[in-house]
Amino acid sequence: MVTSEGKGERSGLGRSLLGSGYLAPEWLPAFSAVPRSAFLPDVMWPFDMDTGKSVCVSRATDPEAWAAYAHANIPVVTQWDDGAHSGTAPGEAATSSASMPSVVFSMLRDLDVHPEDRVLEIGTGTGWNAGLLAHRVGASNVVTMDVDQDVSSRARAALGRFGMPVEVVTGDGALGHPEGAPYNRVIATCGLRRVPYAWVEQSSPDGVIVVPWGTDYSNQDAVARLTVQSENQRAEGHFTGPVEFMKLRAQRAEYLPHSAYAPNGVSDADKSSTAITECEFISGRFDAGQFAIGLRVPDCRRAVADKRDGVRPVWFYGLSDLSWAVVVFRDGQPEATVYQSGARRLWDEAEAAYRWWEGEGRPTYERFGLTVTPDSHTVWLDEPTHALIRLSARP
Repeated sequence: MVTSEGKGERSGLGRSLLGSGYLAPEWLPAFSAVPRSAFLPDVMWPFDMDTGKSVCVSRATDPEAWAAYAHANIPVVTQWDDGAHSGTAPGEAATSSASMPSVVFSMLRDLDVHPEDRVLEIGTGTGWNAGLLAHRVGASNVVTMDVDQDVSSRARAALGRFGMPVEVVTGDGALGHPEGAPYNRVIATCGLRRVPYAWVEQSSPDGVIVVPWGTDYSNQDAVARLTVQSENQRAEGHFTGPVEFMKLRAQRAEYLPHSAYAPNGVSDADKSSTAITECEFISGRFDAGQFAIGLRVPDCRRAVADKRDGVRPVWFYGLSDLSWAVVVFRDGQPEATVYQSGARRLWDEAEAAYRWWEGEGRPTYERFGLTVTPDSHTVWLDEPTHALIRLSARP
């Protein structure tokens, strides 16, 4: 079932994705045959790049705008607040979505599937990703999982309407789906803080696992492409680039409010200064330096405040205790003011991590890698022997 709705926009998107390298040539037939619009709901909340906000669009009242957004390279929220939301205004938290097509196809490129491969997808969402996979490897070879019954049901119906009888399982994706194992490929379309070892166990030897992985430092993730080494009971590989996904529900973190750390503001904190500038430290949302700092400053959450009147505070909150820090950048000032409190000197740790990243030649995502074993996660630079951080397998 291929619709002509938004045909011009879709053709333009395809050319753009091909030209930028996101859409590999082998995925062009699936892109052409399986449009994202066939899996989107009639009421949705695309992310407007101009305003930086999610906007409600109804297919019934504005079909042209709906089609334009459906075929644009933007993320589209399809559920708020785990389904408890109602009305047209955005909810509190986006809990299911259709990812940017550039992200979808770059991850499928990393997955490197071949006809007849068995594929397990964690995070069904709209079902579009499963539909693309089904077109390439056959519907009987794809299993997709989502923890949300409503999300699973809508995706199952959409895949059915499209003539793709993919197995849609409602359940905790962290457990995988052993009934369908072994899988040649596993892909997660949700952010992780740990890779469930069940996915390694359910993979075939030399299988590939593609997952968005990150630390508690920010919502940022990076795509890890791991190869399963059954003889060593591990999955290992490099990161390929930055993304940001809604987190696996079993790994959602709950953070203490700001008031739990600094109820009296900065009056009781130790005061110092730093020569690091705002443009150095906050150089971009997906800057590899921020990913590196997150690796080197464990158990810490960073919050970048909006800039007002030329002033931008950046806060750091300890997750293992109530240590906190804030660096206050001011336009035109050669140094920023730093306040720190608690057993940890979190800004000192962050500054040291930044200087380490600089000293290593500002490594990009591709130089970092991840090793997953039954007991631990190890992040390394360039080679597995150059370990940066070793984490317990349980978050």
